[in-house]
Amino acid sequence: MSQPPRYGPAGWEHWPDFPVHSMQLARTLGMAQQGAATLSECMLAASRIVPDDPVSWHREWATLARASRTRADAAERVGALATARANLLRAASYWRASEQFLPPPDGVRHDSFQRGIECSRDWLRLSSPPGEALAITAADGSVVDAYWLRPAACSERAPAVICFGGLDAHKDEMLPRVWPQASERGIAVLLVDLPGQGETLRLRGSPSRADIEVPVAACVDALLRRPEVDANRIGLYGASLGGVYAARAAAREPRLRAVVSDSCIFDLQDHLRQRLAVDGGSGWDYLLWVFACATPQQAIDKAGNLRMAGFAGEIACPWFIVQGEHDFLGVQTARDAFDFARAAGVAVEFKVIRGEETGAAHCQADNPTPGQEMIWDWFKHTL
Repeated sequence: MSQPPRYGPAGWEHWPDFPVHSMQLARTLGMAQQGAATLSECMLAASRIVPDDPVSWHREWATLARASRTRADAAERVGALATARANLLRAASYWRASEQFLPPPDGVRHDSFQRGIECSRDWLRLSSPPGEALAITAADGSVVDAYWLRPAACSERAPAVICFGGLDAHKDEMLPRVWPQASERGIAVLLVDLPGQGETLRLRGSPSRADIEVPVAACVDALLRRPEVDANRIGLYGASLGGVYAARAAAREPRLRAVVSDSCIFDLQDHLRQRLAVDGGSGWDYLLWVFACATPQQAIDKAGNLRMAGFAGEIACPWFIVQGEHDFLGVQTARDAFDFARAAGVAVEFKVIRGEETGAAHCQADNPTPGQEMIWDWFKHTL
């Protein structure tokens, strides 16, 4: 007999017998307080989903996405732009949720991703001031996709933070996650799909790369070409695997003035090696797609260049590591990164979000608001 829904250490567990599906539902529920979902719509979808059936999962989230998109279009036609923006943000979030358990690459998954991107771009178009969708070219000719947003009250030379997610996140999820907090503090953001993420992976075919400092340097160059950006106040934010990318980029890019790892893995190679020993390679399809590898062992070998011991001691700017007490990665891996960097003389800070605070899940998926408030207060103070 299946276990009933419950509130667990890492937040709401709608299907305790299916922890990954419960976590993904909590991830979308957490977007409600950011304006990118509604609680009732999420719970309606959950009531109709068979958790181990990817078709039902996609169907119910796609149904919500289409309804939100329809409301957005109707609102825009009559000039109700606030309503249009709100529904576009929710539609983009629901399209992202809908594709979570579809095989990569898959035609339905690709279509859902494209629809979500269209919603985000229309949201940018209707924003005030309007956001911009950019294609940023690096020195080696590679291209990453990004969104540029600046606060309405942005001064002539304002701080800016480059932001990216992790293994299965992309810039469109960063839109409701970080932008409200950044804009309230007068900070502009460049939301980026690095190689192996979002549009850069799916539409350009660019897999993850270890020398992530190359596209990050191109992003810094792009910011420096904007007269409204203060060249001495550029920061970097990475979540999950992006927290590893952010640390490596900060160690290699001297123009960065502050970096946040919102969850991180000190030794990614060892983490993947341990995972393989447990699951025998089951459930690796998405990771292999991101890393452009044919086997788990190839991915493990590739992760050797992302072991923090190879670069964390070289970070010259302030570094803030945030980890949830009940992060599925554990706390020790982030503590190892902190201890290593501190021993090397890095100006590093470490915050563990406790279960009683909520937001103690991976990247605060169960309650992102308090953690994001803390992170963006840190950026405001540090930059």
